[in-house]
Amino acid sequence: MSPDTQWITLMWMLTSGVVMGMAYDSYRVLSGQLRFPRWSIHTLDLLYWVASALFVFRMIYAGNHGQLRFYVFLGLIIGVCFYFWLLSVTTQRFVVMLIKLARTLIHWCGRILNILIVMPAKGIYKLIRVLFGFVIAILLFLGRLVLQCLVPFGKLFRWMFRPLLKHWVTPHWMIRVGTRIAAMWKRWF
Repeated sequence: MSPDTQWITLMWMLTSGVVMGMAYDSYRVLSGQLRFPRWSIHTLDLLYWVASALFVFRMIYAGNHGQLRFYVFLGLIIGVCFYFWLLSVTTQRFVVMLIKLARTLIHWCGRILNILIVMPAKGIYKLIRVLFGFVIAILLFLGRLVLQCLVPFGKLFRWMFRPLLKHWVTPHWMIRVGTRIAAMWKRWF
């Protein structure tokens, strides 16, 4: 293997070590800020290491076609140490700032949705409810008015058809039951 390929592979591994450190710090800050459930931490750790291993092997393959040498491990260790020595605090602060920014954006989006969608929907619902109540009140008023107007015609029809209704509609047993109920009512009260 040529020295150029070895130096390129070493640079890839230095970069991979820095990226692994950034990913680890970002994951650590996110899990602390977002308070993942305790049971999920182990699963997320496993996912981090699987993703890191796949990333490193991809970089090894890109650098020297997958040949594993001592300088590969040396590059990873130097990259991780360099990251934690110089860039760790900056990355943690940046991730915390991004989390605060995301929370602020979510809060403002929630407020905007509340103002643009929820409050008008509630207003429309209240307006429809009031209008529906108003229409029901008007219909009830008109219904009572129509019934009051029809009362004289009802009296007229009852007067006209009283002889027919007595014999055809009202059976004799209903008259007897009605008289018994009236007698019991008078006796009790």
